[in-house]
Amino acid sequence: MNIGSRPSHRNKKDRSKASVRAIGWVFGWAQSRHTLPAWYGIGSALNDWCVEDPARIQILSAMYQDWPFFRAFISNIQMALTKADMHIARQYATLSSDPGTANHIYHLINTEFEKTRDIILKLTGLEELLDENIPLKLSLSRRNPYLDPLNNIQLTLLRRFRDERARSDERQIWLDPLLRSINAIAAGMRNTG
Repeated sequence: MNIGSRPSHRNKKDRSKASVRAIGWVFGWAQSRHTLPAWYGIGSALNDWCVEDPARIQILSAMYQDWPFFRAFISNIQMALTKADMHIARQYATLSSDPGTANHIYHLINTEFEKTRDIILKLTGLEELLDENIPLKLSLSRRNPYLDPLNNIQLTLLRRFRDERARSDERQIWLDPLLRSINAIAAGMRNTG
């Protein structure tokens, strides 16, 4: 699938995993509404740093107020967290053939999501993500009523396409709608890798 502005591999002759660009990785996490590459680990890193000295949250707050780079960084994390939807992300975990591992991984991701959201709110002094950027917050909230059904349609299509009980030709009829759902979600998410 053509999902990026660059070739999927860094070296056309090398088709190994070592040559693959991150575009597909980021794209996949956006499709499933995790947006994980944009925020995962940030909450743990900031929390761990603040645990050593609780007064450090004031340092982070001052950095957010006074340093444009850090403010932009935190603002981008807020946008990615807002685009994420852990309820929908959980539905994608149900596609796994190993429910125990899927639940474990989902729990790790959701815990980090909550940790990241909480420390971002604490250091910014906001009550909700993007409260300082109401036009963006409103724009993103208006997308969800359109994106949520697309994700649910995609989940259904993935189940039908992967159903090994069905004949190959029966499963194949779901491929075109599945590819269209990928394009639709990418268009709705806007910046997907």
